[in-house]
Amino acid sequence: MDDRELVRRIWARDASVWTSSGEEQWLGWLDEPSRIRPQARELVEFADAVVEELDDVVLLGMGGSSLAPEVLRRPFDATNLHVLDTTHPRAIRELESKLDLSRTLFVSASKSGSTLETRSHTDYFWEKTGGRGSQFVAITDPGSSLEGLAKERGFRAVFSGEPSIGGRYSALSPFGIVPAALMGIEIDALLDRAEDMAGQCREEDDGNPGLELGLAFGHSALHGRDKVCIRETSGKFGLWAEQLLAESTGKDGKGLIPAPGEDPRAADRQPAVPLIGEPLDIGAEFFRWEFATAVAGHLLRINPFDQPNVQEAKDRTKQVLDSGDDPPLEPESTPDLLFAQARPGDYVCLQAFVHETADADEALFDLARRAREETGCVVTTGYGPRYLHSTGQLHKGGPPTGLFLQIVDDTGDELSIPGQPFGFGRLIRAQAAGDYASLKERGRRVARVRLEDL
Repeated sequence: MDDRELVRRIWARDASVWTSSGEEQWLGWLDEPSRIRPQARELVEFADAVVEELDDVVLLGMGGSSLAPEVLRRPFDATNLHVLDTTHPRAIRELESKLDLSRTLFVSASKSGSTLETRSHTDYFWEKTGGRGSQFVAITDPGSSLEGLAKERGFRAVFSGEPSIGGRYSALSPFGIVPAALMGIEIDALLDRAEDMAGQCREEDDGNPGLELGLAFGHSALHGRDKVCIRETSGKFGLWAEQLLAESTGKDGKGLIPAPGEDPRAADRQPAVPLIGEPLDIGAEFFRWEFATAVAGHLLRINPFDQPNVQEAKDRTKQVLDSGDDPPLEPESTPDLLFAQARPGDYVCLQAFVHETADADEALFDLARRAREETGCVVTTGYGPRYLHSTGQLHKGGPPTGLFLQIVDDTGDELSIPGQPFGFGRLIRAQAAGDYASLKERGRRVARVRLEDL
């Protein structure tokens, strides 16, 4: 079909644009900037009341529930909002030590309502605060188990997501807009930019920004330039964009490989520039990149709204936890041996199940530089378990061109999870072990090292 027809059929919710496998059920994001607009005043009033009573907000979420708030938090310098998307005991303890728990709002965000990490964080801080419902809010889809828990425990509020929007397309839904309100961001102005971009993405002639970006993504990938080198922004927009691209397109042995901050000047790469002149422009960019990803999915002939391989790592984690064993996470192979296997067109992925600190960031930065020098490949870095909800789909369902180096550390003293026979330390070790086993089972090239040995 020509470009005009493609735009027309996307807005008509025509699943045959992709694979005719139910895609029409997941297109609610097309209308979300307008749909959520009537709630804007209510959300601002809610946020104002919270700010008068409480000092800090902690978002408990993973993947699509955490990445939009994270990339909003940074450019708006929202120091009152903290995103907890790790199960590392030392990270949880460090955040807790910074908070006055009696003056903190906890926002439990999960579309399914059953996300293990989010439910574990929620139960942990519920116990720590003495079970004060006025200090908890839920963002979840209607009828979820989290909604039931929130009502049972008397949470301060429950904000319902739109069931026809997948997690990675939910930035302009309550999963992004409720945290934005709690940060004091001008919601109406943010939505103005998003609605304007949605209007531009309806254009069937030249000048449709989402269409142009998506055609560049897809055509470049079909010509061997599948590494999308996203220019870095002050708000690290690439953290959100890499989930959108990787989880949407990384399947059936195909996929766009997002590489935030990497040099686009190589035969297997293409540049991508977020158009964020001022922080509020991020509202428009959320929509432009969502539309572009849908267009790229059409060209790659995949369903950009499912994630068939995400469950693998979850199932592996459950197997490890159910066994009662505590995986030792011993080193396996070396970075040198892994990097020596690189071929033209490959990429290196550093998967760090470690406490995210300045020292860890520096060690991973040096390791990434070494990987580039030794392989000539783009290098991506993800902290676990965050990346399992972000780029993990690509690693297993995408092209077999990745070299995966898992980095682990000492998780410190165990930190109990109320109601569970395991703590956070054993959980993150099980997540690391489960993902590593899943990659090996698929024949991916892998190695594991300790952070302290780098």
